[in-house]
Amino acid sequence: MQSPVLVLNANTKRETGREAQLNNIMAGKTVASVIRTCLGPRSMLKMILDPMGGIVLTNDGNAILREIDVVHPAAKSIIELSRAQDENVGDGTTSVVILAGEMLAVAEPFLEKQIHPTVIIRGFFRALEDTTEFLDKFAAKLDPNSRADMLKVVRSCLTTKFVSRWGDLMCNLALDAVQTVSLEVNGRKEVDIKRYAKVEKIPGGEIEESCVLKGVMLNKDVTHAKMRRRIENPRIILLDCPLEYKKGESQTTFEITNDTDFTALLKQEEEYVQKICNDIIKFKPDLVITEKGVSDLAQHFFVKHNITAIRRVRMTDNNRIARVSGATIVNRTEEIQESDVGTECGLFEIKKLGDEYFTFLTECKSPKACTILLRGASKDVLNEIERNLADAMGVARNIVTDPRLVPGGGAIEMAVSQALVEKSKSIEGVEQYPYRAVASALEVIPRTLIQNCGASVIRLLTDLRAKHASAAQENRNWGIDGNKGVLVDMNTLGIWEPYAVKAQTFKTAIESACILLRVDDVVSGISKKKESQHGPQGGPPQGMEE
Repeated sequence: MQSPVLVLNANTKRETGREAQLNNIMAGKTVASVIRTCLGPRSMLKMILDPMGGIVLTNDGNAILREIDVVHPAAKSIIELSRAQDENVGDGTTSVVILAGEMLAVAEPFLEKQIHPTVIIRGFFRALEDTTEFLDKFAAKLDPNSRADMLKVVRSCLTTKFVSRWGDLMCNLALDAVQTVSLEVNGRKEVDIKRYAKVEKIPGGEIEESCVLKGVMLNKDVTHAKMRRRIENPRIILLDCPLEYKKGESQTTFEITNDTDFTALLKQEEEYVQKICNDIIKFKPDLVITEKGVSDLAQHFFVKHNITAIRRVRMTDNNRIARVSGATIVNRTEEIQESDVGTECGLFEIKKLGDEYFTFLTECKSPKACTILLRGASKDVLNEIERNLADAMGVARNIVTDPRLVPGGGAIEMAVSQALVEKSKSIEGVEQYPYRAVASALEVIPRTLIQNCGASVIRLLTDLRAKHASAAQENRNWGIDGNKGVLVDMNTLGIWEPYAVKAQTFKTAIESACILLRVDDVVSGISKKKESQHGPQGGPPQGMEE
């Protein structure tokens, strides 16, 4: 079954000037409308049939847009925004697309009034500079060493997700994982959750059984039945080379003339395997892990010396084992040195979970990598938990690297919007109008939150605007309670968002809207390509049906 196709413009031959700009705006608005209902704690889920016939049930903006197949080039560019947002900060993928769609929507009336796109773009960029300035002013500092405060922020990110029922558990998992993999490099915190915080999903068991292992877990078993399956304080050697005789290339030919030649060949192979095994055995390791294969002969030598071997481990997993055990990955057995042997791992054991065997390397002295073990009823549930957990880890990482917060629930958008309206009064000329339009576009976030929880949009939005228009500083924290559909002080409710996520959202949305407004010509080479394939009319060759 094909993925859903969003056809936004059938006539793709050529669009110029105003037509191209209006079509791009329409494309942006259409993509934004697809995921508008996915914002906030009362958001709806989307059911997506993927090309392989599987079903994805999610309200994660990036996961939804990734599965949608789009024809219009501007729509493709808007979809890329959610991917860029996810790569950079890990959260806010829905907000950025909704905001970008609204930025394009507020630019439409100016184009219809024949205002030049350059003037609109200038107003938008000026508003972006001031937006960043106001965000800096409104941001509050957080103590990254206070676990309770950190958990509050991660919790507020998860309230809109499927896993909010197990919020405390998921928050602790995300925070533990991020704190495990964070490193101090040149005075800066560096957190690489993509490479060093691996999520392992095992169907079965309760969600409450999920945990963060301060070490590495692999879906591997030992290569030989007599090898040890539990070792305390193992000496570990990591290899990136095969422990077997090198196979001959395709050009290799052997000429065997008498019965001793074949024996000589086997002897040569045995001597080579024994040599590479002796290179390892002299360092007295307990555990040898390689990314390549281990021959039966090598296993025999290892069993004789009470060494456990694990083969064909992924390179990414090997890198994580190197981080937790203090070992160095070696490319040739002759190059192994004592300093390459890892001794920081406390326990190696193999356990059976469900129908499969898993290797655990845990109780490490100072693990800088971890594995998050997720249990759950089905694969669909586990996939959604993994997506939500990735967002939570992204938020935790942002706070660790930049511990500043802004109020959530649409409060910061409304506060910045009011500040821009005030500032716009001092701007002269036509630029003032697109500048003010950015202020009204920011209101789309609180408006969407109100719509999604079924409250009265006009009444609540007017009340919120009035709150923020007053000079009182504490009113800046007032936003929408997405569950009950009432105005509430976000400080009291404890809904905060990382500064990095909001700054990235505003920057990406406004800049992408400006880029699309600068497009005045869309030329497609697709029709030419089809013509050359199907004949001059663009239809299929005679005798064939489409």
